[in-house]
Amino acid sequence: MLASDPTSLLRPKASLPDPNPTRSLFTARFCFGPRSWSRPSFTVGPKFSVNSVEMELLRRIGRGCFRNPRLKVEANIGGEDFFDATAAMAKPVPSHLVIMVNGIIGSASDWRYAAEQFVKKLPDKVVVHRSECNSSKLTFDGVDTIGERLAEEVLSVIRRWPEVQKISFVAHSLGGLVARYAIGRLYEYSSTLEPLGTRRNCSSEEKTEYSKDFLEQCNEAKIAGLEPMNFITFATPHLGSRGNKQLPFLCGLPFLERSASQTAHLVAGRTGKHLFLMDNDDGKPPLLLQMVDDSDKLKFISALRAFSRVAYANANYDYMVGWRTSSIRRQHELPKSNLLVIDETYSRIVYIEGETADDIRNKSSSNVGVETVDLEEDMIRGLTQVPWEHVDVSFHKSKQRLIAHSTIQVKTYWLNSDGVDVVYHMIDYFLL
Repeated sequence: MLASDPTSLLRPKASLPDPNPTRSLFTARFCFGPRSWSRPSFTVGPKFSVNSVEMELLRRIGRGCFRNPRLKVEANIGGEDFFDATAAMAKPVPSHLVIMVNGIIGSASDWRYAAEQFVKKLPDKVVVHRSECNSSKLTFDGVDTIGERLAEEVLSVIRRWPEVQKISFVAHSLGGLVARYAIGRLYEYSSTLEPLGTRRNCSSEEKTEYSKDFLEQCNEAKIAGLEPMNFITFATPHLGSRGNKQLPFLCGLPFLERSASQTAHLVAGRTGKHLFLMDNDDGKPPLLLQMVDDSDKLKFISALRAFSRVAYANANYDYMVGWRTSSIRRQHELPKSNLLVIDETYSRIVYIEGETADDIRNKSSSNVGVETVDLEEDMIRGLTQVPWEHVDVSFHKSKQRLIAHSTIQVKTYWLNSDGVDVVYHMIDYFLL
């Protein structure tokens, strides 16, 4: 298993002409370890040159690999596109664009394993783009700034793949908040309504039950001009990191949690302020609170409503993001330990809970007349205006449990391989 990104072997050369910036110049082949599903061919493009020593190194590394690898990776400014080479040459080409977003101090390499599995299992269906416009220290610039950059990157990817018709987001940790901001920026809505009978994607029951509301969600809402499909987060602090045990490594000690709130900006810049709800730019409420509803310019909740939403959360051993904030639930709504049952097919999945429109209405009615006690409750009420599927994950018996925050996404295969069941579960239940 190669521990580093293959593209690190190559040095960019600004003066080299680029006759076709949207396609690669050459292919470098790499072999992976025994438990990896795929042995991909990495296509590294544009504006790269290799000297004779580097080329010989690539040849030696490449010996023993499959002669006709299909998985292609195109390096572009701001990330990499994973796709099946044969499917890309066929007509029609894959129509579903999957945007993968890294967490704080992360990079595109964090989603390498999951991207490979996506293309291997759905070769003629998806093009996977691993975002890298917000890597390393750029993740300290604030959720809004990072979200704006991601929105611009998504638009550039769509220009490279004009054939795509659908879009999904898969995000880890802070990346889930960034993706929520970006879809609010990319949300489009047409006020032109068509008769329900012309909507092929709506079942008769849904048409009857939801009427105009479902019509809008199913047909009128677009994200950057594409049909929204899946919005999936892994260990994302949807409610921020402020509050008891929302940042678990502080051990729930009140004085440490108060100190963290006051000093987070010294460590993580504006992002730290946003995570701990300590920002009040221009006298406005904290950004994360603004992001649980629509505003005049940014339609955060309308954009979320357009997707099918899934929140994967670590039920234990995640020292960076607490269970409540990652699963968007109140403490009493979390499953009891006796309800956590290991799935025979996906050994790390211990609990799955779906919500319906009726569930949301019942929750709303039960909260009528109840005084809001804190910002966390406000955010829960805002985000649960739309149904979420909650998938709880446990690495209790895993040797990698102490790094559950990274293992849940298989950040590095040799270090986080126990999370592969979670990745497979996500792909197997991915809406196409």
